[in-house]
Amino acid sequence: MDKRVEVQLGEYRPVYTYNLNDVNCQRGDYMILEIDKGSEFGKVVSDVKMVCEGKAEDLQGKILRKATEGDLKQIENNRLKAEDALNLCMRKINERKLDMQPVKAEYTFDCSKIIFFFASEGRVDFRSLVKDLAKVFHVRIELKQIRVRDKAKIIGGYGVCGRELCCSSYMKGFHALSIKMAKDQGLPLNPSRISGVCGRIKCCMAYEFSVYREYAKSLPHVGEKINTPEGKGRVVEVNILKRYARVDLGEGQIVKTVFN
Repeated sequence: MDKRVEVQLGEYRPVYTYNLNDVNCQRGDYMILEIDKGSEFGKVVSDVKMVCEGKAEDLQGKILRKATEGDLKQIENNRLKAEDALNLCMRKINERKLDMQPVKAEYTFDCSKIIFFFASEGRVDFRSLVKDLAKVFHVRIELKQIRVRDKAKIIGGYGVCGRELCCSSYMKGFHALSIKMAKDQGLPLNPSRISGVCGRIKCCMAYEFSVYREYAKSLPHVGEKINTPEGKGRVVEVNILKRYARVDLGEGQIVKTVFN
């Protein structure tokens, strides 16, 4: 049996699955990894899993060791250097008048590469910017365009519920979302009510969608004509969780019908 964990590469990059071999760790630990002949760091975001022998499904490099106290100091120093790098990148972008918004910068553990994350409405020709940055830092430069949901995940914040954003607190990736999820849950289709801080549909729309969809199978739809003990009428409201519908019988008479 192999021991595996999920590790978020760096601070803002994807989550991958790694074989632990003889390394001991737990959720929240920082690890040092070997990737593309360079050193990277990552954070364990899962419990240790025992699986049958075989290649890790998302394997990207290998885990070398659990981060030492010295490693953690280097990671913190890299964070400070990344802030300075981001400020310089902003100045270069303004000088070249490029239509892009830098969000974060990140050094690899061995400082052989800097990754700049930026947001933009469309495609950007940043080849000249890469050359400018390479002349200053003398390391490999990678510019990565991100979407608005990724931007919210990186920057972080709080939702209208008062809790830290799901995407930046515990979600490992994004799931597909659609306006149909809000509609099928009987939520008001008001963009200000169903949109998150990123401007897209809230991720929590998907959490209970399957439950609502299952519960709604035995209930009528709004606009459907049904029979009630008081007579036949048109459904004007459905409460999926409380399992009742309000039915307009005509002439202003509205009755509540409960479904078992």
